Amino acid sequence: MIVWLNGTHGAGKTTASALVQQAIPGSRVLDAEKVGETLMDITPSLPWTGNFQVWPPWRSLVVETARHVLDYAGGTLVMPMTVLVEEYWREISGGLAGHGIPVRHFVLHADQDTLRRRIMEDTELGPSEFRLQYLEPYAEAASGWLHEAAEVVDTTHLTPAQTAARIAAAVTG
Repeated sequence: MIVWLNGTHGAGKTTASALVQQAIPGSRVLDAEKVGETLMDITPSLPWTGNFQVWPPWRSLVVETARHVLDYAGGTLVMPMTVLVEEYWREISGGLAGHGIPVRHFVLHADQDTLRRRIMEDTELGPSEFRLQYLEPYAEAASGWLHEAAEVVDTTHLTPAQTAARIAAAVTG
């Protein structure tokens, strides 16, 4: 099984993923961003589009990487990754379904003010214009397909531990 943690920057995906992994026996964290980073390391580089998710190889490699890891190690993969384009989510989730891999899709949500504050006060990454630019696309996706395609966990007033506990309980429940 895959527990996919979606949502924009500042929602708490990375922090929650480590805590969810600790709460679900036999689980591992697979950050799909690392697949994108690998593609970005190709030289000469692939044609830059501003976001590696636009590259079709990223989406198919995320599916294949998850499939191979599950085939090899079993258990559950906790995957923190923002996917705001419905077509990309359908491609990834459909690819996983085609391999018989069940996906629990969670969106970690917080209001725009909370997200902005978390990004600006982030002590690990620091303030980030890059991360802020995804707030509006997230709001658009959340008001449409995204919240319909996932289980929404509002993290606005939750600690990371509370967020992870809700997700783990929903998965293992």
